[in-house]
Amino acid sequence: MRIDKDLVAASATPLVLGILTGGELHGYAIIKRVNEISGGNMEWSDGMLYPLLHRLERLDLLRAAWTTSESGRRRKHYFITEAGRAALAERQGQWEVVADALRQIWNAAQHPLPATTRNA
Repeated sequence: MRIDKDLVAASATPLVLGILTGGELHGYAIIKRVNEISGGNMEWSDGMLYPLLHRLERLDLLRAAWTTSESGRRRKHYFITEAGRAALAERQGQWEVVADALRQIWNAAQHPLPATTRNA
């Protein structure tokens, strides 16, 4: 299933912040985690993720630190800040309202009112 780019963009910040509540990760690991949790339906690219990470870092919702792996490769690891946790909680509340509204609409579409009731 292809996920519309507008939906991907709208969900990107809470996804990244939520993923980072589990601990610090480098960019490729974040991309891999999004792919895993979406069952392969959301395939992010570097070009989509890194501008988001830089924006979240400018907003102080996450911070980054360079580390060196056992193989000697340098990687920038990202971790969520307290401000990021607060922003995630706010976004979670917003998404719950949206998800509930969508559920109500979809349930109503599956169980439409009889024509006599709709026209009353």
